Amino acid sequence: MIDVAALAVFIPTFFFVSITPGMCMTLAMTLGMSIGVRRTLWMMIGELLGVASVAIAAVLGVASVMLNYPDAFAILKWVGGAYLIYIGVNMWRAKGKMSVDTSKPSDVSRKSLFTQGFVTAIANPKGWAFMISLLPPFISVEHAVAPQLLVLLGVIMISEFLCMLAYATGGKSLRLFLSRGDNIKWMNRIAGSLMAIVGVWLALG
Repeated sequence: MIDVAALAVFIPTFFFVSITPGMCMTLAMTLGMSIGVRRTLWMMIGELLGVASVAIAAVLGVASVMLNYPDAFAILKWVGGAYLIYIGVNMWRAKGKMSVDTSKPSDVSRKSLFTQGFVTAIANPKGWAFMISLLPPFISVEHAVAPQLLVLLGVIMISEFLCMLAYATGGKSLRLFLSRGDNIKWMNRIAGSLMAIVGVWLALG
């Protein structure tokens, strides 16, 4: 199974990255305000399946490198750690402006909502880069990959769902909170700091 210490680092890091306003969270807020939380769940299901697909593809792709080219994986770890530090610095420097379009039609179908969530997740290049750089170093080649991947996927799914639900349910109140003062900026700085710390930890670990 996955190392408990590594899991203790992964859970808060991914949660803060999830809760930071991004494409999926902004979409959840927009739909929650315009068509209601219950119907927004269809978009969330699509987004979760999309995120799961990206995560599985990232882990399996890099896992093959880990098994066949251990030296290349050591380089990949350094590159992944450096990329996480880069993301962390950019998040720290982000100005954090909140822009939400609430003009979504109320008669959108469940299939359209599901597709919108799925496509948003798999078409996000930052999501791919993040999964490729962050997930594989938490997978140990000394143990079976499948159980470790299931644990990490469980953490990702729960974290993403809770955050999207919070955005969809919070609606106008959450939008006002994020628009006020430097609230988004501080959320970005917390998430960015965690990303940079994890990047150093992964590169040196």
